[in-house]
Amino acid sequence: MKKIGITTTVPIEVLLAGGYQPVDLNNVFISDPNPEHLVRIAEKDGFPLNCCSWIKGIYGVCLESDIDTVMCVTNGDCSNTVMLMEVLKHKGFKTIPFAYPEQPDIHNMQQTLEDLANTLETTMAAAEEVRRQFESCRKLADKLDRLTWEGNRISGFENHLWLVSASDFNSDHIGFCKQLKELIDEVEKRNCYPENMLRLAYIGVPSVYGKDLYRFTENNGARVVFNEVQRQFAMPKAVNSVAEQYCNYTYPFSIYNRIDDINNELEKRRIDGIIHYVQAFCYRGIGDIIFRDKFNLPILTLEGNDNFYLTRHIETRIEAFIDMLKRNPKK
Repeated sequence: MKKIGITTTVPIEVLLAGGYQPVDLNNVFISDPNPEHLVRIAEKDGFPLNCCSWIKGIYGVCLESDIDTVMCVTNGDCSNTVMLMEVLKHKGFKTIPFAYPEQPDIHNMQQTLEDLANTLETTMAAAEEVRRQFESCRKLADKLDRLTWEGNRISGFENHLWLVSASDFNSDHIGFCKQLKELIDEVEKRNCYPENMLRLAYIGVPSVYGKDLYRFTENNGARVVFNEVQRQFAMPKAVNSVAEQYCNYTYPFSIYNRIDDINNELEKRRIDGIIHYVQAFCYRGIGDIIFRDKFNLPILTLEGNDNFYLTRHIETRIEAFIDMLKRNPKK
């Protein structure tokens, strides 16, 4: 299969039906042993300092990898992706734009997917067959999520890592499924996390801090049992069609779709407090205003860009937040 880079979660069922193997460029960037190097490649080529490090990292990955085709989401993700697509095209990459519809309407979504299938010279019938092949993977992702908040056996980072990787199943859904099943078999034998640990929700895009953030909260007596966007990437809900699946995916649509989903999970998972991560220079950070009005729980807002490790300042803010939650438990 020919590799195709993706700038965020897209209907990979259609891509695979068209003979493309999706590669999530974000995951390649953030898992690189030296992500700063990839950011510097973009800045050397003229990307401004006040541009999101994810955009610059994706660009760096494209230039350093063997990928020559990139699908860029031009509606429903990041406004900077539009110009990233233009720069990649200028550099000789084949770019394929994809725009989520404005609303999660099943008819509009079906038409959008049909158009994408035509572009990739495949059919939605073939994409539906791929969806059915993925059902076992998505069920395992849901089980992993439940073992995090209900079984109390999965760490917040493990939850993050496996759910965020479901955007492309690490470019090998069979291997992904096998490894995830092995993990689940292993963790079901683990001791549970203590019941008295605080339960946190992480909302917003995946952070640049990676494992550090989750490890630090756990070392201070709190654990993340809900990763909002990562769970959306995994699409664990049972559906009857690709169109229905991507209508259930809240991230590309109105913030109020996300709020409804988050509120359901906050109650179900018995959340004590919320960490809202916002990426520097990203318009989505403005949504913090709405979240603070809509969620009746303490919120700690963290902003990051190209500082890939927790600074002492951020650690102090997290410690103070957790201490406040401990001193003022939910009634």
